[in-house]
Amino acid sequence: MQELKRFATLKADIAAAANEALDRFHDDSKKTVLRMVDMESSYLTVDFFRKLPQDVGKGGNPAASTVDRYTEGHFRRIGSNVSSYVGMVSEMLRNTIPKAVVYCQVQEAKRSLLHHFYAQLGKKEGRQLAQLLDEDSVLMERRQQCGRRLELYKSARDEIDSVLWAR
Repeated sequence: MQELKRFATLKADIAAAANEALDRFHDDSKKTVLRMVDMESSYLTVDFFRKLPQDVGKGGNPAASTVDRYTEGHFRRIGSNVSSYVGMVSEMLRNTIPKAVVYCQVQEAKRSLLHHFYAQLGKKEGRQLAQLLDEDSVLMERRQQCGRRLELYKSARDEIDSVLWAR
């Protein structure tokens, strides 16, 4: 973040805490994703295959004997249906897994990070806070020069205003 560039120590502390928080919630995120995959894969049961419709156009009959069901055409339909289902599930998981990771890992890490910094900053004393907010010396010198220049400009403006009002 642009705002943190001037505070290298604070930036490093935030990065370390953010990485730690993301790591802490990684397992929860992984468990959620694995549950999603398990949920989808458990749908392919024996009943799923038994309920596949017979192709009536090719002489198939839903009431036909089980011997007629196990023809090459029937197995091709099973393969086609399973392949379609796997494609549909893969597409759905491709869309929902990033959402699950953001919800389980990133959002929780963000909440945890805010809590962590509130707790940590509350414990720090003046010197520790000063160290945390220690700026780069070159940047600090530049900021101080700009401050002095600003004061000089204000003084010049006040001088000009006093001359204009004196008339």
